[in-house]
Amino acid sequence: MTPDLLLALAAYAFVTSITPGPNNTMLLVSGANFGFRSTIPHILGVNLGFSVMVLAVGLGVGGVFAAFPILHDGLRYGGALYLLYLAWQIARSGSLDAEGSDGKPLSFLQAAAFQWVNPKAWIMAIGAVATYTPQNGFFLNILIVTMMFALINGPCIIAWAGFGTMLKGFLGNPIHLRIFNVMMALLLVASLYPILTTA
Repeated sequence: MTPDLLLALAAYAFVTSITPGPNNTMLLVSGANFGFRSTIPHILGVNLGFSVMVLAVGLGVGGVFAAFPILHDGLRYGGALYLLYLAWQIARSGSLDAEGSDGKPLSFLQAAAFQWVNPKAWIMAIGAVATYTPQNGFFLNILIVTMMFALINGPCIIAWAGFGTMLKGFLGNPIHLRIFNVMMALLLVASLYPILTTA
């Protein structure tokens, strides 16, 4: 992989990891409602779960979607319905029980598994493999792409959870918390627009 391509990949990984989306919105909400320490398993689950997804797409899972486009549509709309459910749970909660019915943040395994129904994660992974992974020396290149995402995605999602934690004091007021949760629910719904309007 050339230095220019590595730089382009790093930019792609940063932009897609730092911009709002389902993972970042949920990490912001989790940090605000449960604190940073309690959100660490969620952070690790997102980072490792997404890295495994990039590797799996590179090793052939993406080919299944190319061969059977209906599976991609099913995933896209099924994932969108799940995100709408999460948005509804966030909007109606006083203290976040949106990420789990028992009022706890997502666990490591829940966050890792969520990547497989997260439409933005699929778009990011397929885009990385299709655009930034040269065919010559493909296996080594897909490992480089996976490691690049793991290294860049980690600090980005930590920043979202950290920002949510900084808001925790302000959100001690139940009215502020309610407004925050409704706004985050709307942001989560808005994150579906580019996913659902992309062919």
